Amino acid sequence: MKIKAIRTSLLSAPLKTPFITSLRRVDALEDMVVIIECDDGSLGYGEGAPTPVITGETIGSMVATIEYIKKYLIGLDLEDFDHILHTLHTVIIKNTTAKSALEIALYDLKAQAGKQPLYKMLGGSKTLFKTDITISMGEIDSMIKDSLHAVDLGYDTLKIKIGDDPQKDVERIIAIEDALGKNISLRLDANQGWTAEESVSLLHALEKRDIIAEFIEQPVAADDIEGLKYIKQRVQTPLLADESIFSLKDAKKLLEMQAIDYVNIKLAKTAGITQALQLADLSASFGVKCMIGCMLEGPISVAAGVHVASAKADIITMLDLDAVSLLTSHPVSTNIKFDESNITLSTQNGLGASYILTIN
Repeated sequence: MKIKAIRTSLLSAPLKTPFITSLRRVDALEDMVVIIECDDGSLGYGEGAPTPVITGETIGSMVATIEYIKKYLIGLDLEDFDHILHTLHTVIIKNTTAKSALEIALYDLKAQAGKQPLYKMLGGSKTLFKTDITISMGEIDSMIKDSLHAVDLGYDTLKIKIGDDPQKDVERIIAIEDALGKNISLRLDANQGWTAEESVSLLHALEKRDIIAEFIEQPVAADDIEGLKYIKQRVQTPLLADESIFSLKDAKKLLEMQAIDYVNIKLAKTAGITQALQLADLSASFGVKCMIGCMLEGPISVAAGVHVASAKADIITMLDLDAVSLLTSHPVSTNIKFDESNITLSTQNGLGASYILTIN
């Protein structure tokens, strides 16, 4: 099986409600889809979400990256998979989301060629998963309403977006906790919105009210490594690193410093499946559990994340793969069942998700 062609297209899908964090607002999903065609007619699908405030990539830059890389990949034989991956990651640096989209498509093809679902090819067996759902940042009444609606849909874990106003953040969390009661788990995500000192003060205020979230995610700037350690040493609430970790080197430094409790794995940051698996293994070597998360992505990228979660189910114990549930519709055919908080992998060979529009 030799790579015959590599194409890109735009996946557009409406959101049920605007996606709002301390870093950005998104009103509709617009992702890049990668389609790799082999000389036997088989197709592999990948996807990448533009997140310029985190990865530095836009749709335009990702498409340009694919156009640059593809001339090095066309003609290569899928049987030389390691060489293909090495080429993909060395002919251009960074551009992690674009590389992730290519990797997903390549792994899709490899699993199809092996006549097995991707999760089995990666060594996994688990097929049933539960994800949290994101509650976008907004006014307190609106966030309470969205939280109660999520619970009505069957979610028992909510990830609350905060980070624009420290005092208001405390008020938001207290109000949501009071409205939901103790049977719902809260995950907090400040998206780099606080200082280390603010983080400790805010978390202490919550802890004094017996509100200890499942974790606080990336409360400080991505490069504030000492700030993460400062927080961890002073609060009860577990600390999860997201934007601070792109590479294995980033994670190793934080883990050696004992600056975090959990690692958030995102394929868009690890440049794909290969390093995501390695990051899970590295975390395991330090006795640290992981969450697998997503950007604002469609079913192709999210499906890849679920396959990785299956492969490393003993280490990846938390899922934040709710992006498909945030969409009103999408142009993707999938044998994976996305039923609000419940995600079920299929036994279809490969990734189990494909772009249904004809690509010319």
